[in-house]
Amino acid sequence: MKTWKEAKDLVYNIVNCNKPIISAINGPAAGAGLVVALLADISIAGKRAKIVDGHPRLGVAAGDVAAIIWPLLTSMAKAKYYLMTCKPVSGEEAERIGLVSMCVEDDELQKIALDTAVELSNGSQSAIRWTKYSLNNWLRQAGPIFDASTALEMLGFMGEDVKEGVLSHREKRAPNFRKDCPL
Repeated sequence: MKTWKEAKDLVYNIVNCNKPIISAINGPAAGAGLVVALLADISIAGKRAKIVDGHPRLGVAAGDVAAIIWPLLTSMAKAKYYLMTCKPVSGEEAERIGLVSMCVEDDELQKIALDTAVELSNGSQSAIRWTKYSLNNWLRQAGPIFDASTALEMLGFMGEDVKEGVLSHREKRAPNFRKDCPL
């Protein structure tokens, strides 16, 4: 329950933060770092970024924020494909499918992210913050989806599949999951 609350707090604190958040995705992005990267108001990826949600590969549901942000940014079809297969997404592919705001050359990533932050800081704070607040109502409406996906993720951490998923990851082999499912 504590971990579930922490995961929920991370997401809802980002959604409800009144200041714009910009992420610079450089290299691999997974786990809580991926949550922050994709929930950012503006997400900028380097070309060599490697975005992956590997939850199902480890035997747990794609919880965190994947269930609400991936379909909203890309499409339900792309979200299901990438989240169920755990296939990595490059920075260029992430921009192409709408998962990130933009993709830039790796050596320009930090400068462009900082320039974007400065540009926003020089803009009308009320207009920018109210725009963020209004748009994030899409995410607030999806709160029950997020809560359920995160609860199912936590249930998965107590199941048998996660043991096999983690062991297979450590042994660098394909997992051999059971074929039955209680749902």
